Amino acid sequence: MNPRSMSHLLSPAAFTAAPAGLPRRAKSLMIQGTSSDVGKSMLVAGLCRAYTRRGLVVRPFKAQNMSNNAAVATDSDLPPGPDGTPPPGEIGRAQALQARACRAAPSIHMNPVLLKPQSGVGSQVVLRGRVLGNCPAKTYHRMRQQLMPAVLDSFERTAAEADLVLVEGAGSGAEIYLRASDITNMRLAEAASLPVVILGDIDRGGTMAAVVGSYDLLSEADRGRVVGYLINKFRGDLSIFEPALEIMTERTGWPCLGVVRWFDHADRLPAEDSLALERPADHGGRGLTIAVPRLSRIANFDDLDPLSAEPGVAVRWVQPGSPIPADTDVVVLPGSKVTRADLAVLRAEGWDIDILAHVRHGGRVVGLCAGFQMLGRVVRDPLGIEGPPGETAGLGLLDVETEIGGDKRLVALDVTDRSSGCRVTGYEMHMGRTTGPGLDRPWLMLDAGDGGPPRPEGAVSANGRVMGGYLHGLFAADGFRAHWLDQVGARASTLDFEARIEAALDALADHCEANLDLDALLALAR
Repeated sequence: MNPRSMSHLLSPAAFTAAPAGLPRRAKSLMIQGTSSDVGKSMLVAGLCRAYTRRGLVVRPFKAQNMSNNAAVATDSDLPPGPDGTPPPGEIGRAQALQARACRAAPSIHMNPVLLKPQSGVGSQVVLRGRVLGNCPAKTYHRMRQQLMPAVLDSFERTAAEADLVLVEGAGSGAEIYLRASDITNMRLAEAASLPVVILGDIDRGGTMAAVVGSYDLLSEADRGRVVGYLINKFRGDLSIFEPALEIMTERTGWPCLGVVRWFDHADRLPAEDSLALERPADHGGRGLTIAVPRLSRIANFDDLDPLSAEPGVAVRWVQPGSPIPADTDVVVLPGSKVTRADLAVLRAEGWDIDILAHVRHGGRVVGLCAGFQMLGRVVRDPLGIEGPPGETAGLGLLDVETEIGGDKRLVALDVTDRSSGCRVTGYEMHMGRTTGPGLDRPWLMLDAGDGGPPRPEGAVSANGRVMGGYLHGLFAADGFRAHWLDQVGARASTLDFEARIEAALDALADHCEANLDLDALLALAR
């Protein structure tokens, strides 16, 4: 997308404005961070569940998210398809989790702008569930102000159906050089009259400087929107830290609204972005070992969470510069926003050699979405949708080939796999079409239960050791996960994965209740 080619995408018709005079029912409170990765998304999720349990209708909102972890929302504003229903849209997975915490369906209005980073071409821009195109950072910076009407409209729609809207900022709200084009921090707070709470992360260090520095950088008007600050991820003796709280309050005039201690079960909830993959090298127990190459533009990596949760499975994220371990039982190639570029990463790291040797020695390989495309003979991108036009040889482990192009396929599924007899749930989210003789040996046979023939999905190699498909979230279905683990020589536990997430959200809400004065926070909302 360049400045000349994007003009039609930014016309008023692109935003489908809401009816005038939509009443704002909800009170609102905005959580801004002193930086990225301070725990805004998780804190908002915990507050969403805590206030929902108190009987309030709560909704999350984040104007702009930058993440390749996305989820399907079914309330798209796009024109109805042949079946009379509008096609689904996509939002950031963090907002989908927050919606779940509210016991509500995810909506495109909870995250009206989603940026999905790509290599070479900036980011794919998704506006209210609809892909607009690819946009370099400088171009997006110039066009961002034109998205504010859509952002405010989505906020008003969200506020019209709730008692409380918890608004999450992005990065740091004190990046004042971005203030003029901001659509998600202080400029949004000004436009929507939102009270702001500043969140600092003591675990990363420099909390005092971050909070006081935010005060010093903000204008007098923006300082006045701040109703207080919170400290997150605290460990140790609080009495030692109390003098720091006094200093921060004295320097800023902002009251401390609470100190949230470290939440031990954070790893039981999906991480928002790939920063989380840079810390722990592996998760889970010991038994079956799964290696996952850490691709440059990895997407929807929470596909691996259900396997990580199995006590008899170790999921190892292989970082750049490290080989795939020789004791690996299964290699999983995850989703990616740039299939061809990440194929180049595989080769630059030598992971392609490791994977081919792994297969020669009897190992197994699974490809999910872009990982499935990488397993084929070739990936073509003639229109340059994900990067420079061209084609890249795949790993050649499946007799298929892929061409990137056409409309993005977004489908939520809850069906039966006839091959295994198991219920499978999840979603498809990809651009491109995969063809070839390898599809004659599908991985799954999806039966929607409508009396029609089952739909083949994915492909399996002739020896049954290499498989792949487009369905994200596949391993979250307990029965199918147990079936697959049995196929690869492992034993599943009695884990109920969805119940585990619900329990973690309730535990997070309990944690918020124990660490914060929720009545006082609610009184600050307006």
